[in-house]
Amino acid sequence: MSEQALPPHQVWGRKFIIYGALGIPKVDLSSWKLRVDGLVENPIEYTYEQLTSMPQTRYTKSFHCVTQWSIKDVDWEGLPIKGLVEPAKVSPEAEWVMFHTVEGYSSAVPIEDGLKEDALMAFKLNGKPLSPEQGFPARPFMPSLYAWKSAKWVNRIELMKDYRDGYWEQYRYHERGNVWEEERFKGHSGTHQRHRAFGTA
Repeated sequence: MSEQALPPHQVWGRKFIIYGALGIPKVDLSSWKLRVDGLVENPIEYTYEQLTSMPQTRYTKSFHCVTQWSIKDVDWEGLPIKGLVEPAKVSPEAEWVMFHTVEGYSSAVPIEDGLKEDALMAFKLNGKPLSPEQGFPARPFMPSLYAWKSAKWVNRIELMKDYRDGYWEQYRYHERGNVWEEERFKGHSGTHQRHRAFGTA
């Protein structure tokens, strides 16, 4: 898909709408760590300093909220999630990634999306560190998935064999959430009805 393309039934917005399903936490970097565990041989933890001192990946990709607004050409900077997870030696049985956050939010993503080449653990947005409202210190970003999968304030990446609902999935939001296939709700693809939804923009 062209980066300029707009997914079905989305509308370009001018600025982010900020959501916080469980509130906006204050994160203390002195104690914050990003942990990789679950179906891995060697669980590992990263500090913010370790993560941001590594060579960063930068790209420009649009952002798509399930509530049908999109922001064109956002500049993202961070580290490929695949590269963060691989040193933990993921079990071949792992089929899902669950992103957990400091305030209790979670989002489930198929491993092929969560560890895709362009799946990024973002620390900067449009050239600046993430604001508290945008998920400081870190959030995963998968360009082809709706933004509720981009869990703000993430502190844990869990590798799993079997699917489990995350926060919004328990309310029947889709297991994968692909924007091009309009995977908004479980059992439905291509729906474009207006609905009440609070993502993780």
